Amino acid sequence: MNRIEIKAPAKINIGLNIVSKRDDGYHNLETFFYPIHDLYDYIIFQKDNFFNFSCSDTGIENESNLIIKAVRLLESKRKTMFNVSITCKKNIPIGAGLGGGSSDAATTLVCINELFELKYKYEDLVEFALLLGSDVPFFLKSKPAIGKSRGEILKHIDLEINKYILLVNPNIHVSTKDAFSKIIPAKSNIDYDQFFTKSELNFSLWQHNLKNDFEENIFHIYPEIKQIKECLNANGAVFSLMSGSGSTVYGFFNSIAEAENALKYLSPNFFSFISMPENYYH
Repeated sequence: MNRIEIKAPAKINIGLNIVSKRDDGYHNLETFFYPIHDLYDYIIFQKDNFFNFSCSDTGIENESNLIIKAVRLLESKRKTMFNVSITCKKNIPIGAGLGGGSSDAATTLVCINELFELKYKYEDLVEFALLLGSDVPFFLKSKPAIGKSRGEILKHIDLEINKYILLVNPNIHVSTKDAFSKIIPAKSNIDYDQFFTKSELNFSLWQHNLKNDFEENIFHIYPEIKQIKECLNANGAVFSLMSGSGSTVYGFFNSIAEAENALKYLSPNFFSFISMPENYYH
């Protein structure tokens, strides 16, 4: 195999609780990861005579990019250089709580492992992924999952939400590191199984019990993000929440017409995307 073309999907967090700060400086959390398969970065890996990385967003063509970091990590593990040309078309907004960089990193680990026949097992890749970021392990499989610890302890759940998911981002970049630095752990444990393992999903129960611990601080700093959530709730969303550490807010709608109608009340300059249930796949 000399070439892999692949889609690196986005995700949303349905509930996000920061439980405690760890001795290593990271935080223990509880969340439900849900992949958004029809919003994705498109990445091409091609064996070459040298290493090269290019991106449609030239501002992130540097060594801090998680794609390059993933390659460098594997190179350090194998004590070799991987001559590969990587091209990334970015569609997922950066710093938006949708996991774009983490998804790219996980995809890179998987593809370099396959392209160069490194024979790392899933458990090995999880270990490597966690060195790159707390969300990265989830994207190794990109299947709905309850996440605990830093996010690497995953309980995969066979779940497909038959709703239209409207994602709205006001083009605000929220630093995950800064967001975590301002968080005060709630030390509350929520039984996520009760919300996602039932045959019938209770969105009203979600709305009253699931929260994102980052919302309070982020809404205070960026009231326009709070206004997006209020707009979605006022215009037909059966459940809405900010994803990750922000700044994207999503809402579940019963029809595409309702989702499109809600968009009419928001700035046309905002990034928006409607994920279609018929485009969901595992």
